Amino acid sequence: MNMKYIKELYHNYDTEYLAQIAEKICFLNYGNKVFLRGLIEFSNECKMNCLYCGLRRDNKKLNRYLITPDKVIEIITKFYNFGFRSFVLQSGEFITYKIKDLCYIVENIKKKFNDIAITLSCGYFNKKELKILKENGVDRYLLRFETADSKLYSFLKNGLSLKKRIEMLYNLKELNYETGSGFMIGLPYETDEIILKNIKFCYDLKLDMIGIGPFIPNPDTPLGNLLITEFDKIVKITAILRIILPFSNIPATTASGTIEKLGREKLLKAGANVLMPNITPKEYKKNYLLYPNKICINEDFSHCINCLSKRLKKINRKISLDKGTSLNYILKKEGEYYVSC
Repeated sequence: MNMKYIKELYHNYDTEYLAQIAEKICFLNYGNKVFLRGLIEFSNECKMNCLYCGLRRDNKKLNRYLITPDKVIEIITKFYNFGFRSFVLQSGEFITYKIKDLCYIVENIKKKFNDIAITLSCGYFNKKELKILKENGVDRYLLRFETADSKLYSFLKNGLSLKKRIEMLYNLKELNYETGSGFMIGLPYETDEIILKNIKFCYDLKLDMIGIGPFIPNPDTPLGNLLITEFDKIVKITAILRIILPFSNIPATTASGTIEKLGREKLLKAGANVLMPNITPKEYKKNYLLYPNKICINEDFSHCINCLSKRLKKINRKISLDKGTSLNYILKKEGEYYVSC
């Protein structure tokens, strides 16, 4: 896949046409299933000070919390009994939780249930730490690179280097994790060239899961006075990613549903095939605020599932509670990896 082809898709075709093609590709590979991942935001503690994120270390307005490992196991058990087989454990780049705590959760839950997939999304770990986590039962890891432009990344992350994050993504793939990453759209100083670079980097990584979403300014951060990007651009980029990576899982993100009432539906009709309902207890949800006006933080589980089912039915989709392993990952393991045309 060369950059010329990606540029042609981005510049020469309108969003509606690309979305139609992407939806057909998604149906061909995944049918009308939408995989659900039960998202548990187990801590909003973070040692980072990123300019855009509400969890940043210097945000003193945020009430910090930590859900204990045993409580996390209890939540997973509850939703396993509801039928969930895929869970995402997410936090800031934490200080309180240690590797041993994560291993404790995953090892104990896998002893109870051997038919589930556990994804971690907790920031940076070195290769030795990732190997320990993998050996203790972690199946997937989600680490968004946010932007493939090293200068913009350094600006957003207060001087940190993109190189270290990229290194971790390659370590994940080497250790045979089902690997997820992605980027934000509408960042300050972003150009079309940077967006194209982001798309190409997702392809070069052959990601098993690609999560993209809008930059939503948070008033409790240094970038809180900026504007949100046009939603059409998010739809177009989702469609392009589905076209060039036909076997990857692509979530319709909560952030997209926050800035556009039918945002998640529009992304599902442009090639996305995953939703991540938040199953964090309500008393904690309201304090995991990466951005303002986050949807669904006051809903209970039964309301959330009923709502999703009805909304998906309107666009000819149905909920799947299967593990939803990426075809990209399956084909790669079987030595049958295919690239798109």
